[in-house]
Formats: sequence, C-alpha cells, structure tokens
Amino acid sequence: MEDVDVAIIGGGPTGLAAGLYAARAQRRAIVWERGVLGGQIAITGTVENYPGFADGVEGPILALDMHRQAEHFGMETKYEGITRITREPEGPQFVLEADSGAYRAKSVIVAAGADPVKLRVPGEEEFTGKGVSYCATCDGAFFKDEVVAVVGGGDAAIEEAIFLTRYAAHVYVIHRRDGLRASRILQDRAFAHEKIEFIWNTAVDSIRGDTDVDEVTLRDVHSEQQRTLAVGGVFIFIGHHPNSELLGDLAKLDEGGHAFVNLWMETEQPGLYVAGDVRVDSARQLASAVGDGVTAAIRSEHYLQEQFDSTA
Repeated sequence: MEDVDVAIIGGGPTGLAAGLYAARAQRRAIVWERGVLGGQIAITGTVENYPGFADGVEGPILALDMHRQAEHFGMETKYEGITRITREPEGPQFVLEADSGAYRAKSVIVAAGADPVKLRVPGEEEFTGKGVSYCATCDGAFFKDEVVAVVGGGDAAIEEAIFLTRYAAHVYVIHRRDGLRASRILQDRAFAHEKIEFIWNTAVDSIRGDTDVDEVTLRDVHSEQQRTLAVGGVFIFIGHHPNSELLGDLAKLDEGGHAFVNLWMETEQPGLYVAGDVRVDSARQLASAVGDGVTAAIRSEHYLQEQFDSTA
C-alpha cells in the first residue's frame, strides 16, 4: 500500500490549488481525477472573472497551466477515480481505494465538485460553451444585447435571470410548472422587470444552431404542442448534484448532499477536509474554488505538523 501525505480527490481548480500548496510544503500530494482536469473551466470558453487576466483567458488553457504549475512543484496526478474512503480502525490515517490499488493517506481533501443537473436533450452537450451555460455570472457578459433563455424556477434560476438583464436585451424564463419555487422577493423582482418574460408549463425538447445556439424547441407539457424560440443563449439552472458519495459516514451532509465544514474546510473527522462546490454554501465561482483549495491545504499542513511531524 502506497503512503501519501495529502490525498486530493478532484482535479478541478480547488484540487489543483490544494495540490500546489501541499506540494510546495514538501508533502507527497496526489490528485485523483476520473474525468477532465480543470473541472468546469476545462469546458468553458473564455474566463473573464478570474483575477490577473485583463483580457480574459481560455478555460482549457487556464486549467492546463494550473496543472502544469502544481506538477512543477511536485504534485502527482492519478487519472482514475477513488471508489472508497475509510479511516483505519486503529490510527489516524485514511485508506483510499482506487482502480490501481489502495493508498494510505495522512490527510484527505475532497474537492470532487458538483455537477449541474442537465436537461439531457439533443444539442445540450454539443453547444456547451457555445451558447449553453450553467453559470450566468461566468458567461453573461458574452451575451450583450442578445435574447437568451433561462431554464428553471428556483432561486438560482431567478437570481441568474435578473443578473442576465444587465447584458441581455431580453430574458425568457422557461419553467415546467405554472408557478415558481423561488423566494417571494426574487419573484417580485423578476415579475416587475421589463426585460424578463415567463413561459409557463413548458419544457425544452432540443437546442439547435449552426456553430452556436440559434434556437430552442419548446413543448407545452399539457397540450404537447411544440414551437421554436429564437435565442442566442440557454442558461440551465435546474440544480446541482455535489459529488459527495465518497464521504459516506465520514462527514455530515445537508439535504442536498453538501458537506458541512467550518471556515478552515474542516469536517468533524480530523485530517479530512471538504472544499469547493461539494461543501455547503459554496459560491461556485472559480476564484472562490481556488481559495477553498488553498485554505484546505494550509489547514492540512498545520494538521500534519501537529499530528505527525511532532512524533517523528
């Protein structure tokens, strides 16, 4: 069984930032990533809201540079998933089970992120980053003076619809029901906004276009009649699913599956940290994700010094 100082699950911005800090502290830090390194930014076109890039930066390039920087300082990368995390029956360390074998880790940072719930309709995957977005804060500025659609009826959907009015000429909110689940104050703001128009009892059946999104096919959920709606962008906010299954009984989760942590990203298990979109109350932004990873790595270093270095 291989020994690891800091085991990091998830190779998005949170995990890569944690790996950079842990490696620079001269710890053996390994990041496990079962998908694409960089997480959501790896499939984002231009990132304009990450500090330090006056003209923006392409998401895949930023993800690659983050990874290269962390590996330059000694972080290791395993391109596989972790299937199970347990704590040793006796002793303070954790056991991680992967396809390639088992690892013993002194500390663990879970930065597995959260996946947006998708519509799973034709065109959604094809036009992701080309008109389909799951983050208005990230991408809204690219749709200046365009007509866009927001899919959803909860707080996130209505907040993002209101945010999009800063840029878009018109915002359609498409909802499967005849009423919103969003809080009353958000509803009142949206109903009063001259740029926002609601389309009730309607589902999106497909997203179409040439190189970018041009239109959506809508279906009335009662009559089943279809029609097309010309839009330049589709923002989907029907929920997020945190990748917290690996935590099992090691951490307390809220009803949505997000882990409870303190300001240092600590769970109730000493040496176990949860950071980024998988924790409660995450801002789900690139800059905050990086900050979470840094915070978890710094606290992990303190833990290693106190728990292991002092007894070496």
